[in-house]
Amino acid sequence: MWGRNVILPLWCGIVRGFRGHGLRRMTGRFRSARNRPMGGAMTESVPRPPLPTSLKLAIDYGPLLVLLVANKLGGPFAATLAFMVAMALAMSVSWIKTRHIPPILIFSGVIALILGGMTLWLRDVKFLQIKFSITYGVFALILLVGIIRKQPYLKLVFGDAFPTLNEAGWMKFNRNWALFFLGMMVANEVLRQVLTFDQWTWFKVASIFITMAFILTQLPLLMKHGVKFED
Repeated sequence: MWGRNVILPLWCGIVRGFRGHGLRRMTGRFRSARNRPMGGAMTESVPRPPLPTSLKLAIDYGPLLVLLVANKLGGPFAATLAFMVAMALAMSVSWIKTRHIPPILIFSGVIALILGGMTLWLRDVKFLQIKFSITYGVFALILLVGIIRKQPYLKLVFGDAFPTLNEAGWMKFNRNWALFFLGMMVANEVLRQVLTFDQWTWFKVASIFITMAFILTQLPLLMKHGVKFED
């Protein structure tokens, strides 16, 4: 019951938030305010169709699995090319299905294409590996800025998912995710230098499960600060 009613919804909600759906809601509010007529009435925008959970997870994590399999079959440079194609395909599918590409997916995809291209051009896999450090670092920096400003930015992303979470809980939730992303950035930088590329690709796939485990550690914090889950 917990897996169906708590863990899976929490995991999917956090995935959607960090991949841009929460940011999309934020920008949607700004657009609504900007498009509001002088009389105060507000035109309704047509909602975008939601992606099925299975397709959403495939878009988010499919490229990592492609990286692993392609590396086994063709080596690091074939894996790099396959990863770039998978990222481009993920953005294309998102656009075809919803007529929208989440901002974080755009950022991640562009960085992957640039650094992946450098990897193929210079025949040096470190550029692709650095891509993940950059992504983790940007996430951590954004959340740390929120901590400094006493503004838990995660509330803007997950506010609808956790409406009963109090302010202290939001600050701790924001802090914990910032530390998690910093830790993942440091881990990626260390492991890419001490592991072979083949071993490193396994770490990237394992990072999916590391993230899931981290999410589970946040359940007590959420419940302590006002979030109630069904049994």
